[in-house]
Amino acid sequence: MIGEDKLIHFSGVEMGQACTIVLRGASHHVLDEAERSLHDALCVLSQTVNDTRVLLGGGWPEMVMAKEVDELARKTPGKKSHAIEAFSRALVAIPTIIADNAGLDSADLVARLRAEHHKEGCNAGIDVLSGSVGDMAELGISEAFKVKQAVLLSATEAAEMILRVDEIITCAPRKREDRM
Repeated sequence: MIGEDKLIHFSGVEMGQACTIVLRGASHHVLDEAERSLHDALCVLSQTVNDTRVLLGGGWPEMVMAKEVDELARKTPGKKSHAIEAFSRALVAIPTIIADNAGLDSADLVARLRAEHHKEGCNAGIDVLSGSVGDMAELGISEAFKVKQAVLLSATEAAEMILRVDEIITCAPRKREDRM
């Protein structure tokens, strides 16, 4: 019995190709959210099985990319440097969100994380369990490369679409000839 529900539990059976997961929640909304989260986790797992490449987690990849993009912005002349800098800030938003979602002081953690990433061979990321910056390799915190790649491509494509629409809106209207 689980709560008021009767379930049959099979034990001593050799591991096969399928299993059952029982989800319980206080409302349909909670159950739907749990089901979506479980589905997302299983999709990440299946992608990781297909492509076993992983990256360190805890905001490590975003900080490495932000550092490189920021250096590119400093070398780029003109207005393009502002756009490149904005992309760097967007990358740093990911570790900030990780810290915020864990109920941690994101401003302090991201500042410490940025300082750590100026050292050679840095593996630093946000350790949400201890509430500090930690070595992601030592802690064994990683994430699927395929998922990170998809997230970055989607975000970049969305930003490009917004910029294109903004560019179209700000274009000067065409002059119309009086044909009568």
